[in-house]
Amino acid sequence: MIQMDFTLLIPVVLGWFAGLFVNYVSDVLPVTRRFSQPACPHCQTAFAWSDYLTFRACRKCQTRRSLRTWIVQIVSIASFTYFWLSPPLRLGLPLGLIVLTYFGVIIVIDLEHRLILFPTSVFGAILGLIVGTYVYSHFDGFPASILTSVLGGVAGFGIMFLLYQLGAFVARMRARRMRAAGQTEDDEEALGGGDVYLTGVLGLMLGWPNIILGITAGALIGGVVGLLAVIQHFIKRRYAENSLMTFIPYGPSLVLGAFYILYFLLK
Repeated sequence: MIQMDFTLLIPVVLGWFAGLFVNYVSDVLPVTRRFSQPACPHCQTAFAWSDYLTFRACRKCQTRRSLRTWIVQIVSIASFTYFWLSPPLRLGLPLGLIVLTYFGVIIVIDLEHRLILFPTSVFGAILGLIVGTYVYSHFDGFPASILTSVLGGVAGFGIMFLLYQLGAFVARMRARRMRAAGQTEDDEEALGGGDVYLTGVLGLMLGWPNIILGITAGALIGGVVGLLAVIQHFIKRRYAENSLMTFIPYGPSLVLGAFYILYFLLK
């Protein structure tokens, strides 16, 4: 006789609510910069909370909820269930699920809006210091673990700030080429200021010297994504001189690199 483990309902429910939170924050913060009542992205009509939480279409324009809404819910449930069964060794289950939810917010907002918001960076800095101190207290003890976390944050911020300055130079060169070609400038940036703050947050989590590994992993992931974007341009025959200068959100790559280290590499 097959017996069902009803305790698995716990991560399913927690994952569902985490998905709701990620979707809600991703819907309202980029628009209002505060926790507010969500609105239809098409006609700006405010959702009734009952409609929003049950994923109903907008009552005014009948626009359905985006595919992202459902992807986030499914991924949240799947990831919460996985880590419920195999908790990250150093993070532990409760802290690991909180960090996972935070990473989800960062990835969704950056992919959709090319933004890493200051409020999420402030919260991330607090969370990052807690995470880094907790993780490295297993190795170094409490006082030294704080220093390890802070050094990682400073190094991450400093390294990405230098790369940001390099990216600003590349963006200026790109703008000149667009003007020379008679095209309208679009204010694209190779790296945004939010990426600098995010890397500082991830440095607090990863500590020193693991932030170097985190930045390297993020760069590799970003490179793969960039290569796929170039291949897509060729396949769709959209290649032009400026197509290779199209910038992609870098935050998700940094987050995925840090995620791999925190959840799978630290033993």
